[in-house]
Amino acid sequence: MYYSVAICLSIIFTALSDCVEVARPRGVALTKKVFYNSETEFTCLDGTLALPFSYVNDDFCDCVDGSDEPGTAACPNGIFHCTNAGHRPLNIPSSRVNDGVCDCCDASDEYNSTITCESNCRELGKKAREEAMRLAEVVTHGHQVKLEMSNEGKQRKEERKTRLGEMEKQKEAAEAILSEKEDLKSASEELEKAALEKYRLEEEEKKKIEEEKELAQKNRQDALEAFAELDKNGDEKLTLDEIQAKWVFDSNKDGVITDEEAKFYLNGKDDMDLDTFLNIGWILIKPHYSMLNLFKGPETDDVEVKGTATVESGGFGDDSLSTTESSQPEVPPAVEYADETEDDEDDDDVEDEDLAKAEEAKEEDTTAAVEPTQSPYDEETQRLIDDANAARKEYDEANKNVGTLETEIKDLKRVLELDFGEEEQFAPLYGQCYEYEDREYIYKLCPFDQTSQRPKSGGNDINLGRWENWIGPENNLHSMMKYDHGLSCWNGPARSTEVHVICGVENKITAVSEPNKCVYLFEFETPAVCSPAIMNSSEHLHEEL
Repeated sequence: MYYSVAICLSIIFTALSDCVEVARPRGVALTKKVFYNSETEFTCLDGTLALPFSYVNDDFCDCVDGSDEPGTAACPNGIFHCTNAGHRPLNIPSSRVNDGVCDCCDASDEYNSTITCESNCRELGKKAREEAMRLAEVVTHGHQVKLEMSNEGKQRKEERKTRLGEMEKQKEAAEAILSEKEDLKSASEELEKAALEKYRLEEEEKKKIEEEKELAQKNRQDALEAFAELDKNGDEKLTLDEIQAKWVFDSNKDGVITDEEAKFYLNGKDDMDLDTFLNIGWILIKPHYSMLNLFKGPETDDVEVKGTATVESGGFGDDSLSTTESSQPEVPPAVEYADETEDDEDDDDVEDEDLAKAEEAKEEDTTAAVEPTQSPYDEETQRLIDDANAARKEYDEANKNVGTLETEIKDLKRVLELDFGEEEQFAPLYGQCYEYEDREYIYKLCPFDQTSQRPKSGGNDINLGRWENWIGPENNLHSMMKYDHGLSCWNGPARSTEVHVICGVENKITAVSEPNKCVYLFEFETPAVCSPAIMNSSEHLHEEL
């Protein structure tokens, strides 16, 4: 149950030198040798059971924690220690002992196996030391660059703080100017409003007069058209029988238009000329005449004219009654027209001539001097308008200046709140972007901003996520970045990216993968994480190797 083990007392960058034989059970690490004393009973490492020492490595599991069988496969939860002299020690599950697979480089795990394992610890140790030296150079150089990045980051932070203070002072001054400009604008607009009020009233009065004038012209035109329609014989007089020929003038709706009813619309007379009609008659006739237009129908109606033998038939009476006038509209005298084709050709010639003249006039207009537009206001009012326009312009410029300063201040505060590391060593990465190409895509990382990909065949950038936060473990927080809420995948989640940050002599992306759908993993080397602590951590060294 005992065997001799050579423990090499050396540094990782030196060759194997002195060796000391230390007797202990197979599979026990030197650090646990004190618990395996052959002169006393063996107590399970969990303290639950004391056994004769001869039970250790007897190929029967007695301890619940498997500590009595470190050198055999008897306990499923046992641990076998590979000494690996000349290389790095290794702990493996004791279930792998004598399983026909070489796990220890010194072949100690297959001591009673059907296979023969080669002891190559010295060769592996040599390669490990060479790699460790290379890594040491990377860490040393990277750490130096990290210090420079840290100094630069601290300087940038102080510059941003100084800039923020200056901009906040500028904002205070700009807000004071804005307040002054706002007061000036309000005062100028009040004077402008008072001055323009007179013109507004005058314009409204002018518009009212124009509307009344247009209404009067329309009323006169309607009166002329009505007179022409009622004056059937065209003698420029309206007579009783011409009034009695229209059913709308039956005032009492008894179907008979008497002379008295007709005379009412002729101002008590037997007839009325055009001038009298325009001044007096149209006022009396217009309300009833508008109904005639509303119920447009045949010229005559079923009304009886008192004292008249023949009555005109109308749209509301019996069609069998005789009429004195035809209900068919008069046909205007025949007019001979020239051939349509000839007219079209003549029209085309006229249009061509008009277009030519219009082009000439346009050219003359462009060459002629443009006369200044005459202001519709008096000199004092125009001055007040100009002052108000100038005040509004100055206010807009002052307001825009305040808005610009507020945006810049907000951006500065956001950057100052970013976690650039304990020593601000990541600050120089802000504002920079790094690319990586594979067979299909060009990937881009803009630290503290976003990640993206672009097809090499052409197309737009696809957002793989925006800066979220650091998600590394508590003891190494700044080893992993998170970018979230990117463009959504088809029938999938929004794209996101995790960036594994490792030590390197320069800033660059070294690998990109998609371990899960729409979740990307970037490997990013930067001096910002290089530290002597890496060399002091054997676990980190092993991962790096």
